[in-house]
Amino acid sequence: MHVRYDRPVSRSAFLARRMALFSLVMLVVVVLAHRFGPLSTPDFVLLVLACAVPAALSVPLALLGLARLWQIGALGGVAAAWAMIYAALPLALPGYGYYLYVAKPRLTEVATDLADRPAWVSEPEANQHLLPRPALPANADAAQLGAYPGLNGRRYEGAIDRVYEAVRKVATENRLVVTASRGEEYGLPALELRSTTEDPTEPDSTAAGTAGTAAEEGLPESGPLPTARPEPSLLVPTDDGEPVGTARLQFSTRTLVFGLPFDAVVRLREEAEMTLVDMRVASRYGPHDLGISDRIAEDFLHALDAELLGIAGN
Repeated sequence: MHVRYDRPVSRSAFLARRMALFSLVMLVVVVLAHRFGPLSTPDFVLLVLACAVPAALSVPLALLGLARLWQIGALGGVAAAWAMIYAALPLALPGYGYYLYVAKPRLTEVATDLADRPAWVSEPEANQHLLPRPALPANADAAQLGAYPGLNGRRYEGAIDRVYEAVRKVATENRLVVTASRGEEYGLPALELRSTTEDPTEPDSTAAGTAGTAAEEGLPESGPLPTARPEPSLLVPTDDGEPVGTARLQFSTRTLVFGLPFDAVVRLREEAEMTLVDMRVASRYGPHDLGISDRIAEDFLHALDAELLGIAGN
């Protein structure tokens, strides 16, 4: 007489695999919808936390399936192992976010000049219905100095127009999109500044006089000649507290993987024969930037140093 042995089945292991797989697929959809679609950041954070719920429930079920496999040889060991693998990412993402929330100082922005933070050209606006962005705490400066002591402004030997051009180039390479600017006339080369400020409908008496002088000296009569940059006293002062001679570029950017939005402003000031560069980076949502603002600023300034290698001052 043949005895047939029916192997028991661990339903908890298979249920755990389904729940973990559902959580992983949901997380991938949420990330893609936020990075490339219309999903807003507050909704993204809420859905990421929701994705972690079935993943967290699948872990004890998977452990129960492994325990049944060990005790009575119940079928479901492979399903339980896959459940643990599927649940890893949905649980790791909010877990890592919580670690950054605790480990990093509670700041919403960083700046290289804490005594005189670069002013926004246009105040960033966003619908913060679930993640309101509070004002900076009173100890924000001390917290930044303690956490990011190496975040400092830059001082370059050279005219502001060269540094301005390098800032635009580095911003493009680092996926920073210009959203507003002010003081562009200080960052334009003298030749380009003359071509943009002169009225093309009026005769250029300066050019005519230069051409006559060139003809007398035997020089070519055609070709653009550079003109002096206008004196700061001849330019309209800014109405937002910035001194005359300051150029500012405001950018928006998103993190590469998850697409978290941040705003930044770069301020350039020409003093004597040097150009001072300061930067301010702020998160658009929530009471914490998770240390991402500092990383954006450091990456940008290091890239700017590489672009302007050889003219950096002390």
